[in-house]
Amino acid sequence: MKAVRAAAERLIQADASHTPCEPVRDLIGEVDQIAAYRVQELVTQTRLDSGRRIVGRKIGLTSRAVQAQLGVASPDYGALLDDMAYADREPIPLGRFLQPQVEAEVAFVLDDDLDVEMANVADVIRATAFVLPAIEVVDSRIADWDIRVTDTIADNASGGAFVLGTTPRALSEVDLPAIGMAIETADQVVSSGAGVACLGSPVAAVVWLARTLAGQGVPLLAGDVILSGALGPMVPVTAPGSFCARLSGLGQVSAVFTQGEDA
Repeated sequence: MKAVRAAAERLIQADASHTPCEPVRDLIGEVDQIAAYRVQELVTQTRLDSGRRIVGRKIGLTSRAVQAQLGVASPDYGALLDDMAYADREPIPLGRFLQPQVEAEVAFVLDDDLDVEMANVADVIRATAFVLPAIEVVDSRIADWDIRVTDTIADNASGGAFVLGTTPRALSEVDLPAIGMAIETADQVVSSGAGVACLGSPVAAVVWLARTLAGQGVPLLAGDVILSGALGPMVPVTAPGSFCARLSGLGQVSAVFTQGEDA
């Protein structure tokens, strides 16, 4: 437990000082995901203690290629907090991040709890009020993105912020595995992908998360926003500007980064 607390303190200090830190795997090892999630819980609790609230969850490591790179066989997850949420085209202060990158995703918004340990595809479809196009701003408190799986889990699955589009669609209206995705900036496509890249379907990713969290006694709840995982490669954000993600059949959403920091 001492190592877990030390790892949490390292990440908390990196965030507070706005200075990236060394990886935490020297404290908790490279494969102990249980310890990594305990670190994540401690870091998240400090934010809750400061007045923040959890509004949903994010799923990471949904790409088979990234899983292979980090030596894991399943996704990971992190918490979405209220101060991480932005609307389509709402200005996002670039200075709030350390090493931001963007990726396009499908966001699920739940109408019912998902509190059964063996939730299936039908359960997820019934519980989903609608889906939205989304951009996740991933960020790392670990210097130079020098991460292994325990580093990213401990660091809230490398969560930074998220932007939700304003074109809700019912799941029955969208063929999620078949959707195409493109991120554009300065009139250039900088990332492309498809729904099938996310565990075969974003619905499958949400099924995995629902089972995982219900098994831990902290199920997904009505009203939660679920970022289901990247549909294509991440794109670094190095200067103020706009990134538009277009998801066929689902609409588009833009993240607009401005100079400066949060007030």
